Amino acid sequence: MPEQPEGEGSPRPIRVLVVDDHEVLASSLAMVLDAESDISAVGVATTLKQARELIDSARPDVLLLDHRMPDGDGVAAIPRLRAVHPSVGIVVLTASSADHVLLAAIENGASGFLSKTRSLDEVTAAVRAVAAGESVISPELLARLLPRFGRGKVQSPDELTEREREVLALVAEGLSNAAIAERLVVSVHTVRNHIASLSAKLGAHSKLEALSIAVRQGLLPDL
Repeated sequence: MPEQPEGEGSPRPIRVLVVDDHEVLASSLAMVLDAESDISAVGVATTLKQARELIDSARPDVLLLDHRMPDGDGVAAIPRLRAVHPSVGIVVLTASSADHVLLAAIENGASGFLSKTRSLDEVTAAVRAVAAGESVISPELLARLLPRFGRGKVQSPDELTEREREVLALVAEGLSNAAIAERLVVSVHTVRNHIASLSAKLGAHSKLEALSIAVRQGLLPDL
């Protein structure tokens, strides 16, 4: 979540960068987002090269990334973009609902994805969700995709604590941080700490990537 500046009574706006090769569409989306009191559009990039440059200079909290870019595949470029600014949350905007595209987005560290047919309200909600550490994916789609990840032998089975495994299993159910907190009778802050800890142990950049790694390592055998 965006940090609160010292001396300020409210958190700073969520900084968003829009990456899409359709400049008019991207600029329009940026304008809509910038009109929100808690969101600030910090730029528009129409190529992946421009995206890397703007990520470096603008340090966005959330990146809205088109799947198909003129200088490469946006999904495949996620690791390179994240290398510039590791804490950025990435939402893939796609016209494709093909499982292999969505699986690749998760494996590469995306926080979720949105169809380009979704409403502006849904895009705005997605930006806020990712900035708060949530994933942008329906529980139904998550349930469909998780079993598709290849499974290997269980690795480092004792690396995660019992509570972290419990949280991971609830994330696999598609529950939000707030819903997990309610289920476990703890604070949302505590849930976020558990997710941050298990993600670090698994080498993941998002809740979804943590799930994909856990499935591949055999840490979620009930899927």
